[in-house]
Amino acid sequence: MKVYVIYENEDWMPPLRTALDGAGVPYEEWFVDEGHFDVMSAPPEGVFLNRMSASSHTRGHAAAVEHTRQLIAWLERHGRRVVNGSHAFELEISKVQQHAALEQAGLRTPATRAVAGGEEALLAAAQDVPTPFVTKHNRGGKGLGVQLFRTHEAFEEAVQNDDIPTPPAYITLLQQYIEPAEPVITRCEFVDGDFLYAITSDTSDGFELCPADACRTDEGRCAVDGDDSLFALREDVPPSLIDSYKAFLEREQIDIAGIEFIEDAEGQIWTYDINGTTNYSPEVEDRHDLSGMAAVADLLKRELEAAATGEHVPS
Repeated sequence: MKVYVIYENEDWMPPLRTALDGAGVPYEEWFVDEGHFDVMSAPPEGVFLNRMSASSHTRGHAAAVEHTRQLIAWLERHGRRVVNGSHAFELEISKVQQHAALEQAGLRTPATRAVAGGEEALLAAAQDVPTPFVTKHNRGGKGLGVQLFRTHEAFEEAVQNDDIPTPPAYITLLQQYIEPAEPVITRCEFVDGDFLYAITSDTSDGFELCPADACRTDEGRCAVDGDDSLFALREDVPPSLIDSYKAFLEREQIDIAGIEFIEDAEGQIWTYDINGTTNYSPEVEDRHDLSGMAAVADLLKRELEAAATGEHVPS
């Protein structure tokens, strides 16, 4: 029996491979984009890790998300354990669903309007949205589609100039912009209900941030804690917030996630994103002797042992 890794982004795989090899976890990789599977057959025995990315379309893998949705449904119908399974994945690929779940959990979130359609729908929706606001893709990843507008006139000009890219699932979000006390966001990393650590990300140069590919040596800037860093360890996240996030993840059946929040000038915390295919900053982890992927490998090892005995490890 082994772990099966569902993925589409080769660049994200090396840290996971290293962790699985180090933990002695047997695994097989399932690259998912175009392809086929026999719905009438039974899946192999084992544990399945869902590492499908909401931003897969940006790498030319347009079929990957929908293929994965059907694949996970098939696996779960046959009783296979899927880490970050169907419910978690629906949240991963829909910020509308994330927003609803966060609101239901009593976590403060920015006011958001979902828009289906093009120029006419966008302009009509914006009339009811106070400025400043940001645009986002409902199914995004890496900060894709995020633009800040401080006036309706600037937004109208961008729409008319086709500067608002059409999202892969045709849903654009218009979201209240939270003026931060400092130009940073915080991401809290969780695996199997445990809080691992938190990092801050510098948003001074924009919102397309991913810890896995943060080192920008060609720009003279690298993700190492210090005066010229994009990412740094944060150790003062309120314990009550961590507890709220833990309860949220358990309720929403999310095994692995990075949850992002921002703080405004009044000190209020606004939670706005859940990333189930979270990546870890190697520079921050090396500097502070941390390893998110080691925690993932340990979870998979426990799940594999439970599957071999017919038991299930509670998330």
